[in-house]
Amino acid sequence: MAKRPQLLLTNDDGIDSVGLHTLARSMQEVGEVTIVAPDSEYSGAGAAIGAIWEIKPEVHKVKLDGFENAWSVSGPPALCVMFARMGAFGFTPDLIVSGINPGANVGRAVYHSGTVGACLTGRNGGISGVAVSQTVDSYGVEGQGWEEAIKDQAWQSAAEVAAVAVTAMIERPNEDASILNINVPNLPTAQLGRWRWTEIGNRPPRTWTTATLEAKKGHVGSYHVNLEYGDALDHPEGTDTSAIMNNEISLTWLSRITALDLDASAINENLATLLG
Repeated sequence: MAKRPQLLLTNDDGIDSVGLHTLARSMQEVGEVTIVAPDSEYSGAGAAIGAIWEIKPEVHKVKLDGFENAWSVSGPPALCVMFARMGAFGFTPDLIVSGINPGANVGRAVYHSGTVGACLTGRNGGISGVAVSQTVDSYGVEGQGWEEAIKDQAWQSAAEVAAVAVTAMIERPNEDASILNINVPNLPTAQLGRWRWTEIGNRPPRTWTTATLEAKKGHVGSYHVNLEYGDALDHPEGTDTSAIMNNEISLTWLSRITALDLDASAINENLATLLG
């Protein structure tokens, strides 16, 4: 009998996230699942691991129905992956699967996403990853709270999409560690559009446009920051943002950070002069 692949499941919304649990259940059909996730919310953490010597992270065994190996870490998702890659949980992951994140990680949101950051950290250690996110309809724009905004998420749709993609990556792995960023519209599976290979767009579907300070009552010199959304934007065809706005599934291969070839640029000449 062939050895089943070892899958590390994580997220940036915390160990109690319904999206994480739904994704993990779908992955049980694909391989052996170990869940290692933050003990609380770490959205927007990117690939940060935190100041380990100051936060002194703790690890706790967690009881999750249907899973023997589930752990929480008092740190961001990238730290969860780093600990797992170094053998803290008794195995070496063959693949990292991160999500399901409520909220698309497209456009410049990719830079800040803890969901994506977990996979970036894995790739730094030579392990491929799949980041899975799902759109949330109109959160913040219409003024509803977060729990209300995600109560009707079609988690299973994103989980089914992820299972297909993860199976394909396991059956035909790339020679080099790679990251597949998947964004799925919040729709039942039967209503999803086609799968699209996409580029990273420059902006998310709707952006914050202004930030204003509002005085905190009873605290001199302290303020809350109020963020205002702008109107929905048009996006070029072929981008991740355009795909999900058309109710299509966006698939994007993310590259590592590389140096640009600017040998002939004017700034290089100026630097050469300044540096002697």
